[in-house]
Amino acid sequence: MKKISRRLQALNELVEDRPYEPTEALELLKKTATAKFPESAEAHIRLGIDPKYTDQQLRTTVALPKGTGQLVRVAVIARGEKVAEATNAGADIAGSEELIDDIQKGSIDFDLLIATPDMMPQVAKVGRILGPRGLMPSPKAGTVTFDLAQAIAEFKAGKLEFRADKTGIVHVMFGKASFTAADLLVNLKALQDTIDRNRPSGAKGRYWRSLYVSSTMGPSIEVEINTLRDLKVDVA
Repeated sequence: MKKISRRLQALNELVEDRPYEPTEALELLKKTATAKFPESAEAHIRLGIDPKYTDQQLRTTVALPKGTGQLVRVAVIARGEKVAEATNAGADIAGSEELIDDIQKGSIDFDLLIATPDMMPQVAKVGRILGPRGLMPSPKAGTVTFDLAQAIAEFKAGKLEFRADKTGIVHVMFGKASFTAADLLVNLKALQDTIDRNRPSGAKGRYWRSLYVSSTMGPSIEVEINTLRDLKVDVA
């Protein structure tokens, strides 16, 4: 059995075994973020879905109004003038077949990959490398598009792709523990709204089963789901 550190033992004692009102949960998340590096704020959501069925899969994107707090390195695979367009729009890396060759050689110096539709047959050649890393472009995620400027701007501003894993749980970062509780609440609410809007057609019965938040190295804190869903949040 893995030994729990004294730090985490002490933090666990701060968390009661009950669902917390959203703002209270986020304030506690901030209090328990005591690691020696800037911790992220994470949400772990168990949904009433079985992703082995195609009509119960969840894969979509969320635009976090307060951003992610992270620097996102965006790469673009395009052709001709679209390469220069991507560079001018703020892409960190842009190229064509030569970028695909670099990926095949193991050079993946980016966090997000966008491709134009005409390059997808070539990108498919490195699907086995990109797929396990969650980097394979897809139209549903907004990472296969000719509108490179808008896509680059959105992802750098705080747009995230997420999906439910094979057990029906969504794990997603929704900011930094250094954010104010109010800003974290705005982002968490945006995430909840997105998950509700994209409810799979095959999902039956109770959709939300549990919601926990935590800092990267902190304890899990249960959030009262119905209270979050009923909240009206000002994103300004």
